[in-house]
Amino acid sequence: MNMITKIDADAPAAEIRSEAVRKRWSGRHVAWAALALAIVGGVGWKYAGQPQAQASAAPVVTVGVAAPLMRQVVQWDDYVGRFAPSQTVDVRPRVSGPVTAIHFRDGDIVRKGQLLFTLDQRPFLAALAEARANVASARSGLRLAQADYARVQRLTGDEAVSASEIDTLRARLQAAQAALAAADARARTRALDVEFTLIRAPIAGRVSDRKVDIGNLVSGAEGAGASLLTTINALDPIYFSFDASEALFLKSQRDHADGGSAEVEVRLQDEADYRWKGRLDFTDNGLDPRSGTIRGRAILSNPDLFLTPGLFGNMRLSSGGKVNALLVPDDAIQSDQALKTVLVVGRDDVVAAKPVQLGPLVDGLRIIRSGLSPQDKVVVTNAQAAMPGTKVATRSAPIKATPAPITPTDRAAPVASQATFER
Repeated sequence: MNMITKIDADAPAAEIRSEAVRKRWSGRHVAWAALALAIVGGVGWKYAGQPQAQASAAPVVTVGVAAPLMRQVVQWDDYVGRFAPSQTVDVRPRVSGPVTAIHFRDGDIVRKGQLLFTLDQRPFLAALAEARANVASARSGLRLAQADYARVQRLTGDEAVSASEIDTLRARLQAAQAALAAADARARTRALDVEFTLIRAPIAGRVSDRKVDIGNLVSGAEGAGASLLTTINALDPIYFSFDASEALFLKSQRDHADGGSAEVEVRLQDEADYRWKGRLDFTDNGLDPRSGTIRGRAILSNPDLFLTPGLFGNMRLSSGGKVNALLVPDDAIQSDQALKTVLVVGRDDVVAAKPVQLGPLVDGLRIIRSGLSPQDKVVVTNAQAAMPGTKVATRSAPIKATPAPITPTDRAAPVASQATFER
């Protein structure tokens, strides 16, 4: 529709000219705005097309590659457990009486046969003297019976005695012999009572604290009714007790089907290496159906008595012997849900992903059980920039073992397995 400006005939001439100028400038502004939009649109279209051109000219990614490291390793299974004494003895008296002396300090290292306690010996010495007097009396009666019997045996002819008298003398002789034997037995018993007043260490080891003091009356009743004086733990050798899962038990059984004694190594919670060496000593005769575990025991030498019962430790059991294994850095392993893969570079420098079966970790390197060959070029550095199916530039990046410090932890369950280099 045409726009017609209506001008009042009575309006002044100046106003008419101003309205005409305004109309002319408004048309020019519209033209300039259209030209600016066209220019901006063209420039924007030009810059929008530049990223595609730049992407097509992006440089090729460079990755570090290396052949899997081949080493001879010793495979281990890991367990956790605690140290236990190889022998434990409760020291109890065999006779009753008051304690007159204590010959050790609490926590001492004692040798076998060392004197620990002394009980009052006076009543037992008196009983021993009486028993020995009875022995002397019985021995005198035996001599008299022997002399009477020998005398009648020499009589002959008219001086002969009756057979009944000879039988009586023979019986008296046998009774005297029996009386002497009984008196000797009682004397030995009384001598043992005197010896039992000196309570000695039955084994060598570390003694606990005393449970009684000098002056206490202790009971020598048979069995557990006797008073507990102290306990002794044998520490050299020392046991390491642990529980193994059913899976680890089956694996160990198959690995040691020859019945040989398996080697073990133990580290304490503040140690970074497995410095304590020993061997598997005992495996229980059945699994616990409630927990699905079986109890095992290793024996270790402890000459300086440093290891103490109750200490927590991590043990590894030699499971598979020495094997040749392929190893790659653990950082080179990629996970796709349950699938583990390793990136390799082919002859055409194209990246491909290979599924692999993993083994234990050794000094920062992961054992590859299957899926790789010694000739593969594994991407070990800048793997995050390499994508399967893309072409990359490669450089050599040798694989090196980097032992990581072990942080002391209190793990509650054993891990599956591990391995070490055979150095």
